[in-house]
Amino acid sequence: MKYEIFIAKRYLRSKHKLNFITIISIVSVLGITLGVAALVVVLSVFNGFGGLVTSILVNFDPHVRITAISEDAYDRMPEVEKVLKHTAHIRSYSPFVSGKAIALRNQLTSIVDVKGIDYKNQGENWGVKSRIEYGTFDYSPVGDKDGIIIGFNLANKIQTVPGDSLYLTSFNSLSRSASSLALPSVKKYIIKGIFESNNADYDLYSVFVSLSSAQDLLGLGNRIQGYEIRLDDIKNSTEVKDELMKSLDPKLFRINTWYDLHKDLYSMMQIERWAAFIIVSLIITVATFNVLGSLSMSVIEKTKDIGVLRSMGARDRSILRIFMFEGMLTGIIGTIAGTALGVLIIFLQMKLKFYPLDPTKYIIDALPVELRLWDLVAVAAMALLLSFLASLYPAKRAVKIPALEAIKWE
Repeated sequence: MKYEIFIAKRYLRSKHKLNFITIISIVSVLGITLGVAALVVVLSVFNGFGGLVTSILVNFDPHVRITAISEDAYDRMPEVEKVLKHTAHIRSYSPFVSGKAIALRNQLTSIVDVKGIDYKNQGENWGVKSRIEYGTFDYSPVGDKDGIIIGFNLANKIQTVPGDSLYLTSFNSLSRSASSLALPSVKKYIIKGIFESNNADYDLYSVFVSLSSAQDLLGLGNRIQGYEIRLDDIKNSTEVKDELMKSLDPKLFRINTWYDLHKDLYSMMQIERWAAFIIVSLIITVATFNVLGSLSMSVIEKTKDIGVLRSMGARDRSILRIFMFEGMLTGIIGTIAGTALGVLIIFLQMKLKFYPLDPTKYIIDALPVELRLWDLVAVAAMALLLSFLASLYPAKRAVKIPALEAIKWE
């Protein structure tokens, strides 16, 4: 094995003359280097955008949400709370209610998602409380008006600021009034705060009130629709979901993780990631075809050497290994160089931000990147596998060269 690797290295280093085979070998190494570097950078950019989207959504949404899907479930909520108290990895939980409503102010209207939450259970570093831009996070009533928190885009649409009044009427009230031929119930609020979540839909359609006020507006009485749960680590969300599903009746409750709440978005991002991976991988594939070509010509050039080695007793396996090692060394050099180049580009982007973005148009000031060890391993493994496959045919061709035929004209 050692002498086979030694000969493969000598064959690779002996191409000191600038001939056609040497040029193809250099192009092969450069192609693999650039392909690996491009793939590492592209995957890191997708990781960066994925992490950014996740941070925006998860900083505003719960890690796990339990929602009642049956009338019978409302009477079982005390049992749900007992289960939550004895489930591992749960840091905090709070009840909620939600529903559709129409917001009215000065003849301006908008359909909104009303959500009633127990703000005492919201931490300082997540949820609406951490996203207040104007006013305060306060639902306390002012006179006969309950407090309300609205999004920046909604405030801009209905032209309002903290301290203004806002009227809400729920869809349930509208349907009841239509059936009874009566006026719908309208509830008056005072805007206490305006939040900005960096999510256009949230900022335009979401409004937050106290739990009791939402129950009154939506006609729920003292009932709650479910619980929102924050965990000690977001990675435990699937484990916690599985544990809760064992304890809660799936006919009564629906349990969603942060991923389930935005499954379509994450699925689309995953498809885009795989598409980019396949497209950029073609660069490496083309480079490995160059490995196949240069190694095939190297076999022809080393025909006499093959004959000499066979006459000295070298076996077929040894001849195969020599040229396989030569092709693999090309792949290894290109893979290492490409990985180092990709990591360097990512590091420079993280530190120097040499690809900036306009902060007036985007929520970030530079292209986001995130390096993951698994991506480096996957890219390197793919590049080495393609190099192995490209080296296999020329190496097998070298094995088939007879010793007598190789040296009879020497």
